[in-house]
Amino acid sequence: MKNKRAQITIFIIIGLVLLISIILIFLLKSKIFPKIGGEESEINPNDFLKTCLQSKVRDSVEILLSKGGYINNTLNKKFKFSGEGYNDIAYLCYTGKNYLPCINQEPVLITHLENETKDYILKKVEGCFDSLALSLEDEAYVVDARYSGFNVSLKEGKVVIDIDAKLKLTKNEQTSNCENFEVIIPSKIYDLALVVQEITSQEAKYCHFEDTGYMVFYPTYKIKTIKTSDLIEIYSVLHKESNENFRFAVRTCVIPPGI
Repeated sequence: MKNKRAQITIFIIIGLVLLISIILIFLLKSKIFPKIGGEESEINPNDFLKTCLQSKVRDSVEILLSKGGYINNTLNKKFKFSGEGYNDIAYLCYTGKNYLPCINQEPVLITHLENETKDYILKKVEGCFDSLALSLEDEAYVVDARYSGFNVSLKEGKVVIDIDAKLKLTKNEQTSNCENFEVIIPSKIYDLALVVQEITSQEAKYCHFEDTGYMVFYPTYKIKTIKTSDLIEIYSVLHKESNENFRFAVRTCVIPPGI
């Protein structure tokens, strides 16, 4: 009986070793792309493009969050947070008249942010794809690279860059085709934009947003409001997990002093 148990234990151990070995092989192979005629390139196109693009994408996100969702916008409020320099913070809900509710400046905010991000990284994406092709040529591949543009999508917890491009790689009389590359950069800008849309919608409708109640239901966010001397509201919406902070300005239902 003891011998049978020992044999079963040995078989289990051998099975586990084989399983772990198979998993390690797949993990290692996932970093190697593509395999052509028995030869492999250490360049993974998606990883290469992510490394090349992530700094520029993060710069874009940081600017958009700090300036009210715009890279540049003339309709803004110059404001200085404690410990920082002055920044131009865009109005996302605005009226130039007193007493009246504001008009939502970006009712489709997420689409707007996607377009702003795309404009900001436009040249960088093509440049990174060109660098990818040159890196593969350095590995002795004959490269036929065709770039047709890209799209930006903001999704929950991430910025997604879908690159419409094709690579035809030839080496040792063997050919491989690669196309439609995807780069994913972690960010909570989409999640924050949903909160900002709710705030601007309520400010436009009710001239007010109940931040305390909102934070009770959604404790992931910390919302602060600063009212300036000219009765402008500066909102700051912080995502506690990522520490990303969406700031924007609102001018709504302004009652002039002395009335």
